[in-house]
Amino acid sequence: MEYLILGFFTGLSLILALGAQNIFVIEQGLKKQHVFLVCLICSVSDLILIFLGIFLFHYFNQYFNKTVELIFNLLLILFLLHFIYIKIKTHYSEINFHYELTNISKINIFIRTLGFTYLNPHVYSDTVFFLGNFSKNYQLNQKVAFGLGASIASFLFFFALGYLSNYLSKYAKSKKIWKIINIFIISFMSVLVFYIIKEIL
Repeated sequence: MEYLILGFFTGLSLILALGAQNIFVIEQGLKKQHVFLVCLICSVSDLILIFLGIFLFHYFNQYFNKTVELIFNLLLILFLLHFIYIKIKTHYSEINFHYELTNISKINIFIRTLGFTYLNPHVYSDTVFFLGNFSKNYQLNQKVAFGLGASIASFLFFFALGYLSNYLSKYAKSKKIWKIINIFIISFMSVLVFYIIKEIL
C-alpha cells in the first residue's frame, strides 16, 4: 500500500504543473467538446508510458553495475534539481483560455490530444525516465503498485480537470493557487532528492 501511495503522490506532483496539455484539457472541458475522449487519451497514455518506463528499467536493471546505477541516480538527482529550479523560477502569468466554440470532429480531437501528449518531451522525462528510474530498485510487485498509484493519479487528475473545468478555470487563472501548488511540488520533490541521496550513501 505504501508504494501505491508513494506512486500516487509522485505521479500527481509531476502532472500538477500547468502546461500545454493541461490547458488543452481545460479548454475542451470549458467547451464541453469530447471531454471523455480527451481525458481518456491523456490518462491511458500516462499509464502506458509509466509502465513502459518501469519495465524498461526493470529489464535493464539486471545489466546495471554499481557505476551505471550511480550514474543513473546522479542523473535522477540532476533531473529533480532542475525540476525544482524551474518551479522556483517560474512566475505564473494570467492564463488565457480559448472559449470559441467550433465544430470539431472526434478524429480531429483524437489527433490533437495525441499531439499534445506524445509530442511533449516532458511526458517522457516525467514518466518513462523519472518514474522508471526512481522505482528501479523496488521488487516487481512494489513497482507494479508504484506504477498503479501514479496511473491512478493521472486518471483522477485529467478527468477532474476536464469535467470540473468550468469550476476550476477561475482557480487556474489565479497566481496564488499555482504558487500553493508549486510549494507542494517543490517540497515533495525536495524530499525525493534527499531520499535518493540517502540511497546512494
